[in-house]
Amino acid sequence: MAQSNQELAVDEAPDPNKAKAYVELIYGLDDRPPVVEAFFVALQHVLAAFVGIITPPLIICNALGLDPAQTSYIVSMSLFISGVSTFIQCKRIGVVGSGLLSLQGTSFSFLGPIIGVGTAAVQAGSSPQEALALIFGVCFFGSFIEIILSRFLHLAQKIITPVVSGTVVMVIGLSLIKTGIISLAGGVVAQQNGTFGSSQNLALGGLVLAIIILLNVLGNRYLRMGAIAIGLFVGYIISIFLGLVDFSVLGRLPLFSLPIPFRYGMRFDFAAFVPFILLYLITAIETIGDLTATSAVSKQPIKGSLYFRRIKGGVLGDGINSLLAAVFNTFPNTTFSQNNGVIQMTGVGSRYVGFYVAGIFAVLGLLPIVGGIFQALPQPVLGGATIIMFGSIAVAGINIIASTEIDRRALIIVAASLALGLGVVYVPEILNDKPALIKNIFSSGISTGGLTAILLNAFLPKQMDSPIVEQSAESELDS
Repeated sequence: MAQSNQELAVDEAPDPNKAKAYVELIYGLDDRPPVVEAFFVALQHVLAAFVGIITPPLIICNALGLDPAQTSYIVSMSLFISGVSTFIQCKRIGVVGSGLLSLQGTSFSFLGPIIGVGTAAVQAGSSPQEALALIFGVCFFGSFIEIILSRFLHLAQKIITPVVSGTVVMVIGLSLIKTGIISLAGGVVAQQNGTFGSSQNLALGGLVLAIIILLNVLGNRYLRMGAIAIGLFVGYIISIFLGLVDFSVLGRLPLFSLPIPFRYGMRFDFAAFVPFILLYLITAIETIGDLTATSAVSKQPIKGSLYFRRIKGGVLGDGINSLLAAVFNTFPNTTFSQNNGVIQMTGVGSRYVGFYVAGIFAVLGLLPIVGGIFQALPQPVLGGATIIMFGSIAVAGINIIASTEIDRRALIIVAASLALGLGVVYVPEILNDKPALIKNIFSSGISTGGLTAILLNAFLPKQMDSPIVEQSAESELDS
């Protein structure tokens, strides 16, 4: 039987003094905002995560040479499963789900291996549909790795400390900033057509950014909650007048997509499965970081029994949701970090907002033409909104680290993890000549930084030095 929210809440209440440092909330985790306000905030979560959900399936389908109808269907299923998965995470069904305002979407971590497996199958003589069957089969069985791992996370309390989790959260935010800047400058299409970083793109993205900042400092809670949506709406309208929005794609989309389990069948190959073993482990690490950030910005504990129960439920939900994704013809799901920036900016951490988000995603998945409207959102407009949200995630990570004692050991862990994690983001070509397995593991700054933090925390001596702050004070006294 599912444990009640009240029981969870009294198990370990968050420290209000520390929580205040993360964000001033208008609605807390178990508050129920009015329908209109909840829907408005939910829409902002949808706008922040929408492109991230549909981009991986678009890239994979293009690499496999799927026709537009099949591509549209898989994109629709990605949205539909994101809705179902988000509901599971926010609701917490039994031990499944975190019970936080946590969004689920298609994972970018699996992009390279999935394309590698699919294109290899096509080159070996399989049809694109048969390649999809192999991909979904490998992902289906791989999800059990994360499901099993989730049951043993309580043994990792001494390894996943605030220093480790805070570092992972900070790397998540700092890594995503690159994506936000690329979008603000025009995105990949602009890089190809020579308009990347044009004055028009920068001005449009900068206007959206300025609107969001201005509405957040005005003090009106309704404007604050709607800042992201208002900024995106204004940017969208201006883009239409500038001729930057292409609605022609809407005429090529079907009116309705019906979820059909195992539509493409299922195949399995152990050689193709091996890289996915580590990727599901890495996904669990990223999920821990995302859920820690969500706990922090929602004024919930970031250590202790309640925290680890939510982490275990969230990682278990992550695995089950990836299993559902494979069943319904789409790619592995994972927790998204964009929601943490929206919580920071809106001040709404209520998990009930997640039910509205889930419903919107499900409807978008069933009605592809509606999703096409969001898909037409120009990249500079999206970048202007996401860049400040990604920066907020990095700040949340700093706050998590600052909540504990910073000694020489912690400094080394944070410094090395940031250096290596951001290093592969800044210079990805460092892995160009490495084996595919190495590239799959370390090409993500989040996985590289997260693994570094975990390993250093596990193996560095516990007593290396006295706290840095105390050392500095003593040095000043001695002088």
